[in-house]
Amino acid sequence: MINKETVDINFAADDRIVIEIDHADGVWIDDCAELSRFLQERLGEELGDYELEVGSAGLGQPFKVAQQYVNHIGDTIEVLTLDGKKMQGVLKAVDGDSFTITVQEKQKQEGKKRPVLVDVDKTFQMNGVKYAKYQLAFK
Repeated sequence: MINKETVDINFAADDRIVIEIDHADGVWIDDCAELSRFLQERLGEELGDYELEVGSAGLGQPFKVAQQYVNHIGDTIEVLTLDGKKMQGVLKAVDGDSFTITVQEKQKQEGKKRPVLVDVDKTFQMNGVKYAKYQLAFK
């Protein structure tokens, strides 16, 4: 089994244990089934009346763990800041619990009549944004 990153474990009110996994190369239905069988074999009766559900963290869902940021370096992501400002940029780097995106901003430049788009790096703390998520691009 390819090593998958556990993203979230949720004990739902309706007696379900929901486990989300992710991997830089993607998660396939076979990966989910294999992990589910593995847990059923190891936990068996300890699960009791709980229903076990294993699934992918899902494209377009907010990142929950640092590894998801690392997996998307070089990709366009959407960030919603705590003050409600939404922006898109290319995820440039991840360092500990912070990440840097490159966004395009209009700036007035000397000798130019109109503002021009320039690349600007913005760094955020992972717990200092409402969310960051992969931005699906249809070309």
